[in-house]
Amino acid sequence: MKIRKAIILAVSSACCASALAQIQEIKSANNQIGFKAISSYVDYKETNDGRFGTTVGTLNTEKGWVPGFAVSASVMQDWLFGNDYLQFQYSRNKGHTDYTGSLATGGAFGSVVQQNDATLTDYSLRWGKGFSVNQGVMFTPYLELGRHEWKRGVNQGETYTNNYYGIGALAQYSPMPRLVLSANALIGRTSGADISVGGPLGFSGALGNSNLYKVGLSADYAFSRNFRGNVGLNYSAFKYGASANYPVGGTVTWEPDSSTRYTTISAGVGYAF
Repeated sequence: MKIRKAIILAVSSACCASALAQIQEIKSANNQIGFKAISSYVDYKETNDGRFGTTVGTLNTEKGWVPGFAVSASVMQDWLFGNDYLQFQYSRNKGHTDYTGSLATGGAFGSVVQQNDATLTDYSLRWGKGFSVNQGVMFTPYLELGRHEWKRGVNQGETYTNNYYGIGALAQYSPMPRLVLSANALIGRTSGADISVGGPLGFSGALGNSNLYKVGLSADYAFSRNFRGNVGLNYSAFKYGASANYPVGGTVTWEPDSSTRYTTISAGVGYAF
């Protein structure tokens, strides 16, 4: 009987130790400073609403992969509620997109095809709390604030900016030592959307805000106690509503409705602390 109890106790202790090790693996992945090489596929479409008798429908599109980098820092510590989670990320993409559209003076969609410069800049800050669901699984709901900017090399330059806020959740699973798999989803809304158009016919004005959606998958592997590697896939989508009318150079101009989708792949390294 004593031997049987000893075996049961040993097995139970081993299972508890394994579960703690898996949760600790997730916490380790959430306590690191990282650098990533990224590439974002831009899928942008501008649609006219037909005001002043203009053509209704697609005006132009921008598509293509834009390379860049991202730096981030995340912390999960017992500050206020236990497993308090904080993450900051900055990313910047710079390259070209393929433009399909028409001349500003008119013409059918597709009559102009060219490459445009593109620079994307993003900041984001998350705060949340992690909950240990079961052996090797953690669920972390969070709040996120961020800002997005797109310098678009069309005409004489256009700059789109917006802030955003949202609520999301991060689910993490450690199926084996050193490895952490993550899935992320957020729903939010843009705010303060704005456009600045350069040149003699330029103007600046507010754009309509919209819902924002983000989802992502990633894998993080510990090559050593402090050195980690990761890969990821992220997707986001939002829209800009049309601007007001602006009298410029003896005519009236405006920024039409548009939709924006980004698909970003990443690979990077991190220092766990």
